[in-house]
Amino acid sequence: MYEYRKLSQEEKIALVQERLKKGFPPHSPPHPIKNSEFYLITTTCYEHKPRINTEQRRQQLLNELFDKFINQGVEILAWVILPNHYHLLMKNVEFKLLSKTFRLIHGLLARQWNLEENTSGKVWCSYSDRAIRSERHYYTTLNYIHYNPVKHGWIESTYDWAESSIHWYLENHGRDWLREYWVKYPVKTYGKTWDDI
Repeated sequence: MYEYRKLSQEEKIALVQERLKKGFPPHSPPHPIKNSEFYLITTTCYEHKPRINTEQRRQQLLNELFDKFINQGVEILAWVILPNHYHLLMKNVEFKLLSKTFRLIHGLLARQWNLEENTSGKVWCSYSDRAIRSERHYYTTLNYIHYNPVKHGWIESTYDWAESSIHWYLENHGRDWLREYWVKYPVKTYGKTWDDI
């Protein structure tokens, strides 16, 4: 989205035409694979501004996500909520319901947070998704989610971030399991090469 703003008018037209040829929406993230069992879902705050900037807001968002998705039979298997974006590893995703649910959650929180900050304007960008392609892709994604607060410089240890599923995995599988899967499925450059797993 941010690179798009730097393009000339001719480049913008060419880019939109290329997206349309591929069957993608003109400006929104495409959702090309809709029959996978697992997905990495990523949502960012508009212009990456840190709008989820308190533990209270991050916990409120997490509560809303679990509350709304559990009623739809969607499982959230891993998560991390950061000040300007979040990642979810999900199972049983129904894309029509997913979009509606995000609009419901994000609309509610955007209104509340704008009122709290005595401001107005866009809070969220559209979500993006990555279909999980293999066991290696699944566990590398899990590690990527847990490592994300460290990657972005918010903390030094993954265990220091409260709004992360690493605490659930630590409690239910133990530190040795986490360490074993971290070594077996390293993150490396994951995020730049999303699907090269």
